[in-house]
Amino acid sequence: MPKSNFIPASDHDFLVWFDHFVSNLTQDSGVSEADLNALKEANKNVNDKAIHASDTVALAKKATADKNDSRQSAEAIIRAEVRRIKARTDYTEGLGAQLGIIGPEHLFDIATAHPDLSGIDQTGGLVSLSFTKYKSDGINVYCQRENDVDWVWIGRATLSPYLDNRPLLVTGKPELRRYTAIYMLKDKEISQFSDDIVINCAP
Repeated sequence: MPKSNFIPASDHDFLVWFDHFVSNLTQDSGVSEADLNALKEANKNVNDKAIHASDTVALAKKATADKNDSRQSAEAIIRAEVRRIKARTDYTEGLGAQLGIIGPEHLFDIATAHPDLSGIDQTGGLVSLSFTKYKSDGINVYCQRENDVDWVWIGRATLSPYLDNRPLLVTGKPELRRYTAIYMLKDKEISQFSDDIVINCAP
């Protein structure tokens, strides 16, 4: 039979147990003086190290809190100055780009962008299509199967992934599907079409 592990797993419980163990040990228990002294020294050592570790954790938390407070203060000063800079009559997008004060959301032009579309075959005709929404309301998804002569609109997705759950044209037979998508904004197709992706749908 396996031996029982009488030593507690957590550090806190172990320290409580070790203190109790050492305080109740005597030479009358059959422990030699040398072994008893070694146990007491080990007990003192592990308690000292635990206190140090606890202090180190507390110091790390304090240092992190101080750093976060410092950053928040710096960001408040930065944002106030940037507002003043952008309010000047001679402010230009070129100056904003030079200073690095134009956020990526302002650099994204949905009219010239296109969705980054990717797909995973989940067998049986089920295909999971993933995309990044950015500032759009979602995407219109188009598909072209082997027998289609043109693109067929199959649905609108406001959240990623979009699931095409149409069954296979022929049960048990693999088929190729070609997908593309376009961003939507206020019920209008507003961007460029994505690059086509081809998914081999397994039965």
